[in-house]
Amino acid sequence: MGALPVISAGSFGLSCDYSKFLTRILIPARKIAYFFSEFWKFEKIKPKWNSVYIYKKTNPTESCYWYISALEVPVSYFTKAVNFKEILKDDVSIMGKPNRKSNVLLMCGSPAEFQELFKDVQIPDDVVIILIDIFNPVYFENSTSPPHMKHVLVLTLDQPNVSGIFTDSNTTQLLKDDYAAGYLDAVLLFGHGLKSFLEKGNINQTIKTDELIEQFRNITITGALGEIDLDETGDRDRNLTLLFHSVNSKNYTELLKFSTKTNTTRVVNFEPSFVWKNHRLPSDVPDSGPNIMTIAVFTLTVAIILVLIIALLVFRKYRKEHALQQKMWSHIAPEKILPLETNETSHVSLKIDEDKRRESLPRLRRGKYDKKVIILKDLKHDGNFTEKQKMDLNKLLQVDYYNLTKFYGTVKMDAMIYGVFEYCERGSLRDVLNDKISYPDGTFMDWEFKISVMYDIAKGMSYLHSSKAEVHGRLKSTNCVVDSRMVVKITDFICSSITCPKKDLWMSPEHICQDAVSQKGDVYSYGIIAQEIILRKETFYTEQCHDHKEKIARVKNMKGDCPFRPDLHLDTAEEQEIEVYVLVKNCWEEDPEKRPDFKKIESTLAKIFSNFHNQTSESYMDTLLRRLQLYSKNLEHLVEERTKLYKAERDRADRLNFMLLPGPVVKSLKETGLVEPEFFEEVSIYFSDIVGFTTICKYSTPMEVVDMLNDVYKDFDRILDHHDVYKVETIGDAYMVVSGLPNRNGNRHAVDICRMALDILSFMGSFELNHLPGLPIWIRIGIHSGPCAAGVVGIKMPRYCLFGDTVNTASRMESTGLPLRIHVSKSTVSILKRTDCKFQYEVRGETYLKGRGTETTYWLTGEEDQQYNLPIPPSVENQQRLQSDFANMIKGSLRKREAEGYKIRPLTRVASYRSGTLEYLQIATCRPPSTYL
Repeated sequence: MGALPVISAGSFGLSCDYSKFLTRILIPARKIAYFFSEFWKFEKIKPKWNSVYIYKKTNPTESCYWYISALEVPVSYFTKAVNFKEILKDDVSIMGKPNRKSNVLLMCGSPAEFQELFKDVQIPDDVVIILIDIFNPVYFENSTSPPHMKHVLVLTLDQPNVSGIFTDSNTTQLLKDDYAAGYLDAVLLFGHGLKSFLEKGNINQTIKTDELIEQFRNITITGALGEIDLDETGDRDRNLTLLFHSVNSKNYTELLKFSTKTNTTRVVNFEPSFVWKNHRLPSDVPDSGPNIMTIAVFTLTVAIILVLIIALLVFRKYRKEHALQQKMWSHIAPEKILPLETNETSHVSLKIDEDKRRESLPRLRRGKYDKKVIILKDLKHDGNFTEKQKMDLNKLLQVDYYNLTKFYGTVKMDAMIYGVFEYCERGSLRDVLNDKISYPDGTFMDWEFKISVMYDIAKGMSYLHSSKAEVHGRLKSTNCVVDSRMVVKITDFICSSITCPKKDLWMSPEHICQDAVSQKGDVYSYGIIAQEIILRKETFYTEQCHDHKEKIARVKNMKGDCPFRPDLHLDTAEEQEIEVYVLVKNCWEEDPEKRPDFKKIESTLAKIFSNFHNQTSESYMDTLLRRLQLYSKNLEHLVEERTKLYKAERDRADRLNFMLLPGPVVKSLKETGLVEPEFFEEVSIYFSDIVGFTTICKYSTPMEVVDMLNDVYKDFDRILDHHDVYKVETIGDAYMVVSGLPNRNGNRHAVDICRMALDILSFMGSFELNHLPGLPIWIRIGIHSGPCAAGVVGIKMPRYCLFGDTVNTASRMESTGLPLRIHVSKSTVSILKRTDCKFQYEVRGETYLKGRGTETTYWLTGEEDQQYNLPIPPSVENQQRLQSDFANMIKGSLRKREAEGYKIRPLTRVASYRSGTLEYLQIATCRPPSTYL
């Protein structure tokens, strides 16, 4: 059935007006406001009133609260009928004072409340108190009016007429309460509506809300207190009665009646025995007699004479200062230019290329002046302005128009002279045209918006040409800026006597040939900007020529019937675009006199622009609101697109973080920003280095060394992906791996480290250097197991580091090992023996380890039932001889390379850079191994 209809003996407020599902049995506040708006204009028994005091008490009844609120709100009918309105709270003593602004007071309550409120106030004879007491039948039950009510008019309902269907005295007494009667009327109304609905043959049909509600609109039925007359909105119409205190009979007497159904007033008593004079209510203006008028006229005359004297003195002073003002301009003290606060310099931007845009433009200083954000334009001047330049600057200060940025003056900072201009946060028009992501053609930068942009520029230039500034001289798309409301404003209109315009494509041909500026030259520049707006291309775009200097040369030299101009083809234009295309081409005319002025351009665009909305004109606020609505429609699509890009960048950053730090560490950093150090009772640590690395570096270029390490470590990393291990770091040729942290794995840490070491050693047996063919690469491997601590160290480039004697011992195991051998400590072997794995190892014997003394160590040689293609270790035991033999092998490899004319392969790093992504970044964007998680 949907929403249910409501029949209420309440809901008086304006907020409930015209509700589709609401029917109100008691008179709403809107109809009370209707009465007072009509009564204030009513002139048969009183003059027209235009002022009022409204008393608003602290704890009113529900009906009083809503009735007074309806008279108080700015949008009510009553507010529109008065020129002066003031709300009084708690204190009404102003009504007894001669300096009051109105003789009329409105209040809601009972006679007793009125008496209590005014017990200490002596009410003057010309004061009228109107008491709203709608649901109080006392005025008809006991018509005697107490003396303190003589200045009071009471607004109430007609005398109630209890229906004859109720004969019980208790029921009759109960129905004197309008709320009780209202709820009874609500039941009667619902029964009547339901009966009418069913009588139409809808017994077996589902009751529809709209059809049921129609039974409560525009009907009249008999209720508990007489007729229930509902209007088209479901509000009850009643007759209101205005009572007064009769000084003759001392009774409440009817003055007039008001029908809320027809909004008409009927006077009942044309000669009421008022306390006021001449059977009429007094004026609402206090003491409005001849005396006050005389005083007012005299005061006004004196004031006019004083104003004329002051104006004469000011005019004489102005004449003396006018000559000086022509030579003065606003030179701002540097200390008045304040730096922007942090929250003003950084704001969320939806532009992807925001940083690129800022880097590509000349660095412009921003600041704050007179609580406004400003931008400082370098005038390239020493500050010693001539008299003419001072007068020109003074003219610019007087330019004030919403399509022109405000010029505040000049300031000297850091030995440089700057012009201080209003700042527009969306940047230049050129930036907006280039940003096709934030301002797409389809949803935002449509033809209508392009016309409005051209219209903005035309209005600004039309005003500038008619002002004392007279000419711009540097009109181009970078000098048209866009504010936060998408209004285009023209800036940088510093007079040509101070800054000389640079010869460029936006300048007219006659000004390129000779240093000058003119209004017709500005029209030509406007045509260049219009072409940029229409096509959203670069300045002076043409398919014939792309070289900047060549374009300028062609503009200077190609004159006559076929001048060189940017592309704008009429044959491809749509019907609505042709008129604009013709206008733009007219702005390019070789003869300046044939170009239109900005008044004509403005009127032409205004006509085109109004055709979009089928109206003759559009106000500034209409244009502004329409643009903001258009921009807001584009924001949803834009935010969605940026959100996708943000999520992609976030995922890429997460993948990179998981490559640099363990998974649990990354999650802890993201959630809390902290990583608590942790102690691990037992882990296994692997160290390896390249034997003769310094010798290889001696005979290799730095790039060859980097390429070699990259090739080796990439394959090492692939091997690590198949084992439950964590790569700690690489320093030069040293490679460090651990198992058992950050995820504890029981005794498996020793097994995984040893199997990984066997896989790495097998790989090194077949590895060959690219730049030293035939040269074997020997590595030494050391493994040790024991306790250690781990944690993140540092803020910038944080590292997950291991600490403890186990780390040092593992390093000693590697440094005391031999080429192509896996040197294992006794503690690691003990752990391996506790597992089901059958590793093969040889006892090396007693080995001296720095810091630990002599210990028994082992060579890991393999694992039963596993095939490892391990290389044969070199037999040389003497370290010095081993280095000598290795150096000879390198020299032999170099001679072989020279003899065979060996060609070094292109570095993968360079090749991948040309394709768009560096190779070392590819590992950062691949999916992290599951062991990290």
